[in-house]
Parts: sequence; structure tokens; C-alpha cells
Amino acid sequence: MTTTLITGANRSLGLETTRRLIEAGHTVYAGMRDPATGDAARELGAHVVALDVTDETSVDAAMADLPRLDVLVNNAGVLGFTGDIDDLDTAAMRRTFDTNVFGLVRVTQAALPLLRRSANPVIVNVASGVGWPRLLTTSGTDEFHVPAVPYAASKAAVITATVQYAKSLPEMRVNASDPGYTGTDFNGHRGHQTVTEGTDATVALARIGRDGPTGEFHNRLGRIEY
Repeated sequence: MTTTLITGANRSLGLETTRRLIEAGHTVYAGMRDPATGDAARELGAHVVALDVTDETSVDAAMADLPRLDVLVNNAGVLGFTGDIDDLDTAAMRRTFDTNVFGLVRVTQAALPLLRRSANPVIVNVASGVGWPRLLTTSGTDEFHVPAVPYAASKAAVITATVQYAKSLPEMRVNASDPGYTGTDFNGHRGHQTVTEGTDATVALARIGRDGPTGEFHNRLGRIEY
């Protein structure tokens, strides 16, 4: 049985990833800041775990609750500051990075001892095409019109961190997924994809074997070329 931890698993993409991986036979631990918001995950059969990715003590406690770990899905993320560029400051950047980047590192580092005991350790970092310069600069893409500096910069950091983790952990499969423009609470449900479509890449990467790709960035259609 594959044991999987998903951060930010109480709603939207995290909850749908939970549903699909349970359906695929995984034992899923659904991490979330407030376990009181975890009824939907519990109804799916997930084990709800208190996990605030911005709090090292919370992360360590969550890892101590896991009996084993084969797959880590770093899904937790925030949109952060979206105001006028003249109002942007380093504090706003720091708040976004604290969840989207530093939170990912906190959880990953804490999870490494458990993952190293797995016969098929896998890490999936949920990134975004908004962190991909080619998409940000190509007119006609969903990403082109996104103005948010902190979010885009944080997701670019997630993609780069994924590549570097993959090189540093050759015994693991470490990849990043792009949900695409999916209708969730994150964007007021304006996205044109369903949450199932938005989790296609994450679910596929979470189910790869030891001969699967590593250090890559995928959307629901496959690898996004550099």
C-alpha cells in the first residue's frame, strides 16, 4: 500500500488529489492547518493531519504522526498580494514565499527521513505555468495576463527548486506539476478547467514508478518543454 501525504488537502485541488489517489489505492494523509475543516477529506477516507507549512513545529509534529511515507505532494499554496505594483513591498513577497517556497522546503526536509525508507519515494511539487517565463511572455496563454509578482516569482522558485531537489536526490522521483487555469476558490472559480483536469498532472506524477521521470515540469498533457 502506498502512503501519501498531501498538504493543503482540505479543499479544491488538494481535496480532489486526495480523492483520486485514495481511489487509486493510496493511503492518504490529508494535511491542513485546521483539522476542523477536514470533514470532506475524512468522508473520502483520508487521515486528517494538522499541518501548517509555515510552522516548523507543526510540520515536525505531522511527520511524527506518519507511520511511513512513499509519496509527498506539496500542494499548499497562497495567491498572496495582487494589488497595484506601487504598493508591493518585501513583506508581501515574504508572506507568499513563506507558504509557497519556504513551506515546501520545510515539509520536504522534514519528510526526507521517511521517504528514504520507501522502496519508491516520490515528491510532487504543485507549481504553476505562471512561474514559467515562456508562458508569461507568450500572448494568448492563460498566464500572459497574470500581473501578480509574488505568486509568479514563488512558483518559478518552486520549479527551480524541484529541478535541484531531483539532482540532489537521484534515488527519488521529484517533479513539478502545473494544474493550469482551473476553477477553484483560488480564482473565484473563473478557471476553464475542472478540478479533475487540474489534478491530472499531479495524480499522474504521484503514481510513477522508479523508472519514471524526475526533475521535470508537467501539465495534464505531459512534459512542458524548457
